Amino acid sequence: MARLNFGAFLAPHHPVGEHPMLQFRRDLDLVAQLDRLGFDEFWCGEHHSSGWETIASPEMFLAAAGERTGRIKLATGVISLPYHHPFNVAQRMVQLDHMTGGRAIFGSGPGALASDAHTLGIDPMVQRDRQDEAIGIIRRLFRGERVSARSEWFTLQDAALQLLPLQEEMPFAVASQISPSGMTLAGKHGIGIISIGSLSNEGLNALPTQWGFAEAAAAQHGTTVDRRNWRVLLSWHVAETREKARAEARDGLLRHHNEYIRGVLQRPGAPAFQTPDQAVDETAWSEAAVATIGTPDDLVQRIKSVLDISGGFGTVVGFVHDWANPENTARSWDMVARYVVPEINGHLAALRRSQEFVTNNRAVFDRSRDAVMAKINENAAAAAALAVTRSQMLGASASNVPDLDRTTAARTR
Repeated sequence: MARLNFGAFLAPHHPVGEHPMLQFRRDLDLVAQLDRLGFDEFWCGEHHSSGWETIASPEMFLAAAGERTGRIKLATGVISLPYHHPFNVAQRMVQLDHMTGGRAIFGSGPGALASDAHTLGIDPMVQRDRQDEAIGIIRRLFRGERVSARSEWFTLQDAALQLLPLQEEMPFAVASQISPSGMTLAGKHGIGIISIGSLSNEGLNALPTQWGFAEAAAAQHGTTVDRRNWRVLLSWHVAETREKARAEARDGLLRHHNEYIRGVLQRPGAPAFQTPDQAVDETAWSEAAVATIGTPDDLVQRIKSVLDISGGFGTVVGFVHDWANPENTARSWDMVARYVVPEINGHLAALRRSQEFVTNNRAVFDRSRDAVMAKINENAAAAAALAVTRSQMLGASASNVPDLDRTTAARTR
């Protein structure tokens, strides 16, 4: 497959206790950092409850991020379509596309938090069907069609967008967890996928089956799906050593799991961790672990493993969390860009081949040094001057620096 793209996914997951205004600003700083580091995509979600997830409008957040960035793609991860009239969603996404210079990706989902749907009085049993219905309407509006439609939850009357997306084809993607609904929806509409369920061992191992659901649905509906438009979500924190990564992430990971996953979401099968070290061991180093808390080399191996398990995908997306403090979190993303991305995508292969070739063929290049020595031997003053000015800080290429001991020996014979 082609080179792997790299992205980041901000839910966000911020512990309650810090000033929300400063959290928003720090999240925007992260987008700017990822843009400078060359990351390909940034995703942020929509939530209305839980205390930990404070972005209610991903479009508004991404518009602000667009002003701080220049190249990174900005994706809604995701807009919960059952919560909104599809015409309003379409208009906001078109405006975002123009405001970001054609960098918008439209990610949608049925709504992740039961508490959000409860707040809006939406029956969870209808959420996935509403997402499906809304995607069909929004795609027609993006194509410039005038749409009349009546549903039990929205009405459109001769509706057409007065402004179309800046991109000829704005990328679409749907969120997929472990059930087949997200993948099946992607196959039906021939659009991309972001696999969120891969954060768990069950979801990770189900990736090959999940892709089969997408292909089967595409065949049934006469569409196509492409692995290059498949994004897989992973969690990581990296540092120079495993010990340092553990020390940086352990306390925040314990709080995230015990207070949010266990306490707020009350996720079945997620017992509380008793110590920070247990949190790290079971999250990143147990037999069933899917997160990476270690070195860039550990993350490289993890990504290669997931590529093998899944059969291949287009983008790996790192989950943004507060396991470490802001400084060490920023350092972790920096190290991913410096060491993991080039290793995965082969940017270092030619450099290593060049280094190995020069190292292993010294005899071939010694002739250049011999040429310099020959000229020195022809001129006694030059040989004497070079011997006097010899320095360990000499800036010449090492391959051309003469062996002064050999030069002196030659002149004394």
